[in-house]
Amino acid sequence: MEQNERYKICLVGDCLATGGAEKVQALLSDYFVSMGLQVHHVIVQDKVEYAYSGLLLNLGKLKNSSNGIANKFKRLWSLRTFLKRHEFDFIIDFRVKNKPVQEWIIARFLYDVPTIFTVHSAEPSYYFPKNRWLARSIHKNAYVIITVTVGMRDYLLEEYELKNVRSIHNPLDTKTLLFKRSQVELPDSNFILATGRMNDDIKQFDKLIKAYADSILPSRKIDLIIMGDGSLRAELETLVNGLHLASHVKFVGHQTNPYKFMESCRFLVLSSRSEGFGNVLIETLACGKPVISFDCDFGPSEIINHRENGLLVEDQNLEKLTEAMNLFVTDDVLYQKCKSNAKQSVQRFSIDIIGKQWLDLMKIDVS
Repeated sequence: MEQNERYKICLVGDCLATGGAEKVQALLSDYFVSMGLQVHHVIVQDKVEYAYSGLLLNLGKLKNSSNGIANKFKRLWSLRTFLKRHEFDFIIDFRVKNKPVQEWIIARFLYDVPTIFTVHSAEPSYYFPKNRWLARSIHKNAYVIITVTVGMRDYLLEEYELKNVRSIHNPLDTKTLLFKRSQVELPDSNFILATGRMNDDIKQFDKLIKAYADSILPSRKIDLIIMGDGSLRAELETLVNGLHLASHVKFVGHQTNPYKFMESCRFLVLSSRSEGFGNVLIETLACGKPVISFDCDFGPSEIINHRENGLLVEDQNLEKLTEAMNLFVTDDVLYQKCKSNAKQSVQRFSIDIIGKQWLDLMKIDVS
């Protein structure tokens, strides 16, 4: 696709590790390069775990221990010089943007080509200042603002009165998923699964553990496996011990290959307070297993078709969450129906479909 090499795309992110937005940045870079585009990455933290395509400017390597004004200016100047030198056709910014003055400077003085800002969280304060005027001022010259859910798009249109907002869902990395599933021997399948970081209360593993304790699953010898790590893990382990569930609730930490657990679990449960999208939902469904989730803002309802590929539970209703887990154990007809529909239900999130939506957004024709 040599004819498209004239297109140069700059992907700006916090890093290329750990998170959903970062995974999307890496995956889109692979797709863009496969379509013949030139791709450069800029990251502000020195963290790289995901495989990516294109060249990398790692501003995190310029950060010193003091992180003073002079050091911040040095990194901003390096970014400005880099952008001026390459004359990109588009900038796509995946970063969390919770420093309004800094973001105003970047948007007004550094980003001088068509810029796409992305929103990957259900918490708008991660991306927009409380002052509506300032939020509009930062984004007024944006080519477009992309949210990963329709719900967040509608929220921004109404609450911030932003005009240039569209939604494109996160893509599913089917090739990597299939490859990693084939590399391992699957464990025992008599468990349900939960996954996420444990540095805050967003995933609400404490609520999930309590709902599990009230369910019939422990008595049926169906364990709960929790993937992930963070500062709250010790507190959660104390909760499990207090409920006398240590033999049934197992913490397996961060997993470089989570798909072996997704494919072999009975089902996955998402007990979040909010979700930017819910990548673990589409990944588990792609592994052929149904899912249960609170109907929280904003992603799960755009992924789960209730009683078709999973169960949507009244938001934050612990009793209903327990009932949903019980239902997937006692109603095998419903469970098998949702299981059989799982893989097909997420084909619409494939990278080929989502990547094409990005190319159409930028009016780049690769035909």
